[in-house]
Amino acid sequence: MSDNAAPRAAADAPDAAGAAGASYAAAGVDIEAGDTAVELMKKWVAGAQRPESVGGLGGFAGLFDASALRGYTRPLLASATDGVGTKVAVAQRMDVHDTIGRDLVAMVVDDLVVCGAEPLFMTDYICVGKVHPERVAAIVKGIAEGCVLAGCALVGGETAEHPGLLGPDEYDVAGAGTGVVEADRLLGAERVRAGDVVIGMASSGLHSNGYSLVRHVLLERMGWSLERRVPELGRTLGEELLEPTRIYSLDCLALVRATEVHAFAHITGGGLAANLARVVPDGLTARLDRASWTPAPVFSLVGAAGRVARPELEKTLNMGVGMVAVVPGEAVEAALTTLAGREVDAWVLGTVEERTEHRGDAAAAVVLHGDHPVPGA
Repeated sequence: MSDNAAPRAAADAPDAAGAAGASYAAAGVDIEAGDTAVELMKKWVAGAQRPESVGGLGGFAGLFDASALRGYTRPLLASATDGVGTKVAVAQRMDVHDTIGRDLVAMVVDDLVVCGAEPLFMTDYICVGKVHPERVAAIVKGIAEGCVLAGCALVGGETAEHPGLLGPDEYDVAGAGTGVVEADRLLGAERVRAGDVVIGMASSGLHSNGYSLVRHVLLERMGWSLERRVPELGRTLGEELLEPTRIYSLDCLALVRATEVHAFAHITGGGLAANLARVVPDGLTARLDRASWTPAPVFSLVGAAGRVARPELEKTLNMGVGMVAVVPGEAVEAALTTLAGREVDAWVLGTVEERTEHRGDAAAAVVLHGDHPVPGA
């Protein structure tokens, strides 16, 4: 497994005139701090492995034993990469860094599992303005914990120090993952048929999308602090905004093993309609009933505080639905039972029907109707 800190440099030395020469440290890159960060993260990385993981921390590349794929007839490798957007700004302001890594893993592995792929391994990239070893280790701790929840290995990573590009307390994270699926078990729009049922899986909150809108409304326009306790949320605003993204990969894989599944859709940027439309084939429409679920209070809070119109909310935020499964009608009971057994709040969102409109855009592929129930009514 690779996890390198900033590149190594020669020690400071006086120049020909006897004055101290320029150095990497003087330019703002702290090699020793990077090495300390690697030492601190080792125990977390060690716990995020699979039997196929090869080697240890400190190599130039992460290794994974591909002989495990011999059991497949025609293995297809799936790859995904992502970040967590401006949610990192909330983590930085709160000085809480051990959850953002779980968000990163979720954004990657939940994209992989959509096609039916089992996530195998991940690599991460952490770019910082200044290496604070404990902070970097906390970020990696979250990534490692996320990998355990996703059933994949953390096989490599890079920590890069970019003084002058980022402030001393600023950072960003990105990750890439690889999974595998048997070719004849590949899920997607090709399997979806009229009569299929759409099942929603509850999100844990905002997840990792739409934070530019949320921060603009609640922090800038409303002027709220992250320490503000919000009665509707039952906790502070910062605690709500840092709630980790739910990782659905093992739940989705369990669902595939338990019953027939035609497609999944990970509800991220673009919202429910735009993401589900990606797995609805031409000629069909998914009709979803808003009355089938009540979004968590944070969504109505953003809408009311910012006077955000419903179409804008629905195309920006997940509105309480983090993952969607499309299954044949006869598989609904088994699917809901399986998800309930895994403590996933799931329900029937709607159905897939023959399209009556001849348009070929996303608006015709997914139609939301009705209104969400009024809490407490």
